[in-house]
Amino acid sequence: MKYNIQLVGVGGQGVLLASTVLGNAAVSAGLEVAMSEVHGMAQRGGSVQCSVRIGKEIFSPLIPSGGADLLLGFEPVETLRNIAVANKDSHIVTNTSPVVPISVSIGQCTYPNLDEILSAIRSVNKHVVAVDATALAIEAGRAITANAVLIGAIAAVKNFPLSKERMLESLLQVVPAKARDVNIRAFELGYAELSQRRG
Repeated sequence: MKYNIQLVGVGGQGVLLASTVLGNAAVSAGLEVAMSEVHGMAQRGGSVQCSVRIGKEIFSPLIPSGGADLLLGFEPVETLRNIAVANKDSHIVTNTSPVVPISVSIGQCTYPNLDEILSAIRSVNKHVVAVDATALAIEAGRAITANAVLIGAIAAVKNFPLSKERMLESLLQVVPAKARDVNIRAFELGYAELSQRRG
């Protein structure tokens, strides 16, 4: 069994934490795992990409073009920017809530239309689930738990190699004790959202 997961987003969204959760869950399940991370900028707002490769005989932690079984996007433009790592059979889960760059905030450029972004993603792959993870995180109690929403969502992806219970256990090992309850709520909301969409 081999399963490749590409996580993409911007600094400050918890992409690295999510990759740690996935890696730890895989190890606790007795699976071999290789991981890599790339930071576009060492500050909030820069592109962040993490690869988590689960399975035997993985000779590189990097996922080749078209090699992802799952693309998890924490930010819609970053999902589109990294679409080449997916293929027509990949599963794509993307947050619909944008992180607006400073250049947009000060009026130097405009953020692309969300419908156009999603349409461009779906032109490459039909297995796309767009989730407003930020809204669900706010419903759970804190917007910062959007990463927990997305971790919960991918636990519901068809043929995902890690169980919901193992994923939640791994998440709770890396969040502060005082944030356990809100992260559990966020995780469960994400899981329920994708389960409903999957039918």
